[in-house]
Amino acid sequence: MKIAVIGTGYVGLVTGTCLAETGNTVICVDINEAKVLKMQNGEIPIYEPGLDVLFLRNIEQKRLTFTTDLALAVKDAQIIFMALPTPPGGDGAADLSYILGAAKDISKLVTEYKVIVNKSTVPVGTADKVQAVFAENTSVEIDVVSNPEFLREGVAVEDFMKPDRVVIGTRSERAKKLMGELYGPYVRQGNPILFMDEKSSELTKYAANSFLATKITFMNEVANLCELVGADVDSVRKGIGSDERIGKRFLFPGIGYGGSCFPKDVQALAKSAEENKYDFAILKAVMEINEKQKTVLVEKVSKYYKGNLSGKHFALWGLAFKPETDDIREAPALYIIDDLVKAGATVTVFDPEGMENVKNVIGDKVVYAENQYDALTGADALLIATEWSVFRNPDFEKMEEKLANKVVFDGRNLYDLNKMVELGYYYNSIGRKLVENGA
Repeated sequence: MKIAVIGTGYVGLVTGTCLAETGNTVICVDINEAKVLKMQNGEIPIYEPGLDVLFLRNIEQKRLTFTTDLALAVKDAQIIFMALPTPPGGDGAADLSYILGAAKDISKLVTEYKVIVNKSTVPVGTADKVQAVFAENTSVEIDVVSNPEFLREGVAVEDFMKPDRVVIGTRSERAKKLMGELYGPYVRQGNPILFMDEKSSELTKYAANSFLATKITFMNEVANLCELVGADVDSVRKGIGSDERIGKRFLFPGIGYGGSCFPKDVQALAKSAEENKYDFAILKAVMEINEKQKTVLVEKVSKYYKGNLSGKHFALWGLAFKPETDDIREAPALYIIDDLVKAGATVTVFDPEGMENVKNVIGDKVVYAENQYDALTGADALLIATEWSVFRNPDFEKMEEKLANKVVFDGRNLYDLNKMVELGYYYNSIGRKLVENGA
């Protein structure tokens, strides 16, 4: 098939590349000329494991191209994906200006039947709004489909190529046929393509992310309680995760969720409920608790130093909101840095992929180390904010040599408590026994 993808952000680029991988001819559109030029030259603008191989292969095979010319992209495309940002507005509602603006531009270019796909995460009723924009500007028949993405950063290629499910919201038999043919190669193992109405499809994405955010937040609350009563959150996690009704995933406690999806999607669903005069109280609690959880590590640090962090120097491992991505949007590490610096401390940081993005946001607010061990030099303590694999089995002897004190505050529970006792560290993690050897 001939496909156009409008927007080459995270979702758009993964979608376009993976669609090209199954033999489709895909043209991706972006208004950023410099970005398009780089992609035309084979430079991938984001870090996502495995994407670079598919990206380069499909460019070389001329199945994947990039342009700033919307008319060129739309002209021959049978299906047009809109993968545009929907950032939260000042009131928390999703901003649809990019979606509706693109719909207006496309509506003035179509001359024959097209399927217009909302790939972005959008509030309930957006498909109707997009359909209305087309009705205002053209008499050409089109179908607007809701096809939410369920891509996890770090494993997005696998998620797209072998999805748990594909959700397609449309009441058009013609659109169902085209979309079913498009996604057929990705569900050969038997995972379902779920057809439903547009509004149900739109709500499915928000409900899924909000449920997962709630699950994470619940486990963080359990971890906080474990510390107060002397229970071990790892044991509790295993105990409840073995119940198939609950499942093992999204039960690891830590310092809150971040990223581009959960924060804005939970906020948007809560706002949508409010607009429909429904008090979605559990989501309000999730958002409030998550904000507090992002800086729980700073509270532990402050307590250890009796409330005085002025003149202290800390090492911070991990900046991205999760491993295997360079995405720092709503990353807990940024909140930790902000609180430490405000308290008069200095910070040296290291992250395998996220440092350039952090530099672009906070500049020289921190010192950037070339590797994880250089970050430790002279630090009063180490804080861990992201569970990168490279942090899981470090050289503890080298750590001891570099650190001024054998003190670790671990927001991701990377290390075995007994091992930290043996090594003589002060080790403060989330929802587990405090190891005070190095105190």
